[in-house]
Amino acid sequence: MGIGTYLALASVLFGIGAAGFLARRNMLIQLMSIELMLNSVNVVLLAFNRAYPDNHDGQVFAFFVIAVAAAEAAVGLAILIAYYRIKKTLDTDDATLLKY
Repeated sequence: MGIGTYLALASVLFGIGAAGFLARRNMLIQLMSIELMLNSVNVVLLAFNRAYPDNHDGQVFAFFVIAVAAAEAAVGLAILIAYYRIKKTLDTDDATLLKY
């Protein structure tokens, strides 16, 4: 497969993630959509690494993206659990508590 195939796959994944983040109001679904967008970035990085095998920058950056995604998931889920304990909902329209 050529690099265009990987870029098309990453574009579709990123589009699905962006649409899921913008359309849904559930915080858990939004966190999963962010993870999908980060994984599409990993597909692009690894596609360029496959196109240029002598340079391993794509793999290095992909590892950094994975580390950031893991930290984002841990912090996001902690905030989500704390918010759910207070408000008993995961709807972002009711998230005015986070302003204070």
